[in-house]
Amino acid sequence: MAWICLIFAGVLEVVWAFSMKQSEGMTKLGPTVVTLVMLMASFALLSFSMKSLPLGTAYTIWTGIGAVGAFAVGIIFLGEPASLMRVVAAVLIVSGLVMMKLASA
Repeated sequence: MAWICLIFAGVLEVVWAFSMKQSEGMTKLGPTVVTLVMLMASFALLSFSMKSLPLGTAYTIWTGIGAVGAFAVGIIFLGEPASLMRVVAAVLIVSGLVMMKLASA
């Protein structure tokens, strides 16, 4: 259950990061509210998962999902560049996440 909560927390991190971008510096009410609600939910799920997962593992997985997810959302929805260097960086992050999961098993 902790891993499911952690993955969902990471997905919510992507949602709040995207909505923060859409809020234009927290000047648009709708995206600002979405940002704050998703942020609180993400932190709550992360906190729950940390009850049984090691701090380093949980935090690394959470931030990794957020980083790679935000990278993908930026490319897909915001037209951000997908240069070779950025893609390699994302692959390295995912590799680190897999290694962290394997190390905590």
